[in-house]
Amino acid sequence: MSAPIIQVNGLSKQYHIGLREKANRTFREAVTDAFTAPVRNLRNLRRLTRFEDDSPDIIWALRDVSFEIQPGEVVGIIGRNGAGKSTLLKILSRITEPTSGEIRLHGRVASLLEVGTGFHPELTGRENIYLNGTILGMRKTEIDRKFDEIVAFSEIEKFLDTPVKRYSSGMYVRLAFAVAAHLEPEILLIDEVLAVGDAAFQKKCLGKMGDVAYQGRTVLFVSHNMPAVHELCPRAIYLTDGSIALDGMTSTIIEHYIKTSFQNTPDELSLRKAAGSDKVTPLSIIIRNSKGEKSSVVNMDEDFMIEVTYQIHEAVNNYHTFLNVYSSDSTLVFGAATWDTHGLNPDVVTQPGSYACTFKLPGHLLNKGAYSININGQSPGKGFIYQVENAVTLTVSEFGGSGGAKSRNRPGIIRPLIKSDIVPLDTGGMNSQT
Repeated sequence: MSAPIIQVNGLSKQYHIGLREKANRTFREAVTDAFTAPVRNLRNLRRLTRFEDDSPDIIWALRDVSFEIQPGEVVGIIGRNGAGKSTLLKILSRITEPTSGEIRLHGRVASLLEVGTGFHPELTGRENIYLNGTILGMRKTEIDRKFDEIVAFSEIEKFLDTPVKRYSSGMYVRLAFAVAAHLEPEILLIDEVLAVGDAAFQKKCLGKMGDVAYQGRTVLFVSHNMPAVHELCPRAIYLTDGSIALDGMTSTIIEHYIKTSFQNTPDELSLRKAAGSDKVTPLSIIIRNSKGEKSSVVNMDEDFMIEVTYQIHEAVNNYHTFLNVYSSDSTLVFGAATWDTHGLNPDVVTQPGSYACTFKLPGHLLNKGAYSININGQSPGKGFIYQVENAVTLTVSEFGGSGGAKSRNRPGIIRPLIKSDIVPLDTGGMNSQT
């Protein structure tokens, strides 16, 4: 095995709440600081030794992080907000100094941490390509060679000689990414660039980053977009509270991350507040996987259940429970109601007591992704009795399923398996399919 291109040993980064430098100092203050610095530093040292690990004055953005990355590896860095992902890339980019530990980078490093950093609003797109490229470490000859590719990728050729202050946000982002994506470093650090731009542009960015990885460059990719991480990165590092929780095969890491990060069954108090009625009170809303286990993560090819329990306080005519499932972009995917099974009958009276309603959903219904579920209780024709919006979050995963063509995402909002028959119309010399 070749020598690692990135080595990180015992890396820690500590921030102190409330400590900041003075913005402007007089000459007298500067001279005074020069003489008092030794005493002040000694006080700070004593102060630091008094801090406990759980002191409210200290935040550990990173703590004792160690790993190695081989040349040509593409590694995803995942974790919840505040886990230390961006801080790690800023230290690797030499933007931020670590509190302790060391890093060793063997090769030219390019960072795409904040798209558009270095753009000047008064300059044209053409001028900003050269300005931004220079800031990102490209030589003029390199920019000249890549210029046409950058313009073609950004799709802003018509506005190339227009000041970027007149660009839409989408145009601005496309140009900024196009410049950064055409660098040729040995190590490329990318932080959440896919959080901006429309779906078509994001797909294009993914393709470009895939090309970079295919060319054998080393890539560290920070993102909350789990499908993108899974597609690009064979290996992933899962950060939590500034430390490495797991490091290994991406599918395994993502599955663990999803299961530990999105268990969000609502508590009884929040349900009671959301009820808005004293006739019926929802008590719990639980997602169960194919094994009947409580889990907000299900495999796309397995059946799962949504269980709603509620308390009826006074008799209700023709009472039913209804749910709506929404995709991450707030598109209504489908709705379901208990009257699909039990019918509508205004003469049926549900007596006071506790009840459990279970919706049984088939596998191969939803594409992978995050979904939110709204629940309501109603007597059709008489309006809602209670409503709970965003009651739970459902994550549909392709990891851990049976695999094969049946377990892949498909175009559209839903992905049902539709049975089909193939029969030969002319059997002469043909092989029939059954």
